[in-house]
Amino acid sequence: MNINFSKYTDNLVPAIVQDANTKAVLMMGFMNQEAIDATLSQGKVTFFSRSKSRLWTKGEESGNFLNFVNMSVDCDNDTILIQAVPLGPVCHNGTDTCWGTENKASNTAFLETLEAVIAQRKTAAADTSYVASLFAKGINKIAQKVGEEAVEVVIEAKDNNEKLFLDESADLLFHYLILLQAKGYTLNDVVKVLADRHAAKG
Repeated sequence: MNINFSKYTDNLVPAIVQDANTKAVLMMGFMNQEAIDATLSQGKVTFFSRSKSRLWTKGEESGNFLNFVNMSVDCDNDTILIQAVPLGPVCHNGTDTCWGTENKASNTAFLETLEAVIAQRKTAAADTSYVASLFAKGINKIAQKVGEEAVEVVIEAKDNNEKLFLDESADLLFHYLILLQAKGYTLNDVVKVLADRHAAKG
């Protein structure tokens, strides 16, 4: 990763931290090469604090660390994007992000993570992974399972047990994601169809 530290007079570059699961922007700090090295070696996002004039690991006092996942640099090689998993509120004000409620994390972004897990597990040994076992049985079994889960959702929708309804809904969505991958698609392909329909209706 080629980073241009010389662009700024203090030889620091901005580092934007994004939740690896929800994709919410959490905070922004500054890094030098030493901070990057510390982040990579410790697995916890570490910045260079301009006010303290030293390395500063986020959460070193509060315990709300940012567990490092990966990082990339922008097209100008002067800004870093860090993917991390927060272990508690990120802002010193106690909010999830430094932008308070204006940048609230979306749980639906976790679906991308779930799709990645499905893609990884479908090639595992069938006797060690439920996902892999479904792929091994073929498209007919996967489609059948989606149908079964859809019926369960309909049944629970007629009752007043909120937990069972949500549990069955989660099962349906999970198996639908498996079916999409079995057909060579992702949820984004379906979302695009919906967006195109919406745009066409004006």
